[in-house]
Amino acid sequence: MPEAEVGPRTLTVVRQEESLGAAEDLDFALELLQRVKAGDAGPTLRLYRPAPTVAFGQRDTHLPGFDAAARACRELGFEPLVRKAGGRAAAYHKGTLVIDHVEPHADAIVGAKGRFSFFGKLLAEALRHAGVDAAVGEIPGEYCPGEFSVHGQDPQVPQHWIKLIGTAQRVVSGGWLFSSVIVVENSAPIRAVLEASYAALGLEWDPATAGAVNDLVPYLDVDAIEASVIDTYARYAQLSYADFASLRS
Repeated sequence: MPEAEVGPRTLTVVRQEESLGAAEDLDFALELLQRVKAGDAGPTLRLYRPAPTVAFGQRDTHLPGFDAAARACRELGFEPLVRKAGGRAAAYHKGTLVIDHVEPHADAIVGAKGRFSFFGKLLAEALRHAGVDAAVGEIPGEYCPGEFSVHGQDPQVPQHWIKLIGTAQRVVSGGWLFSSVIVVENSAPIRAVLEASYAALGLEWDPATAGAVNDLVPYLDVDAIEASVIDTYARYAQLSYADFASLRS
């Protein structure tokens, strides 16, 4: 955890085996944040594979092409949603791994930027541990650009970097939610829906920056990346495990 937040607490890992539905998955993350804030849940790491979704940022909804972008998503089999945190549109499906990390914190806003840096480095380390040449930092032309995106280098074409992980954060009085999306498999549908969405929104980007972990290291899949993420987290916190049903009771 970030230095100021290190403590003798346990982080509970919860694997959600099935998507609740695109909108429900996003809403549940916010519900979990409220539980943590209220003291009804402790530090939790929720991992799941989402239904096909394009999560638009709040700024996207103010662009004249937003309705057309949403229609394009539906035509390509992705549900368009507007998220509370994050920048521009990002796409994900069952070939991605979503990580929702929630923790109580008396003054969560103070460490917000430090969390972006820390967890970006942690997730890049997890990818490297799995065999991906990964680093933190925005690459030119990436979709939903961010200073702390995680990208990977193509071993066959070293000058080609692709975005692999996008992160977003929601901070409330009494707690924080840090969400990460790792694109692991089947990048073609994600690239296609982003091309259609960004074209409708009138936003420029480079489709070559959209890819997946197994575009770089073909033998890797979501299970392997999930295992590497959990293994990397275990170096920074004591982990325990719980069933997803325990969060819904």
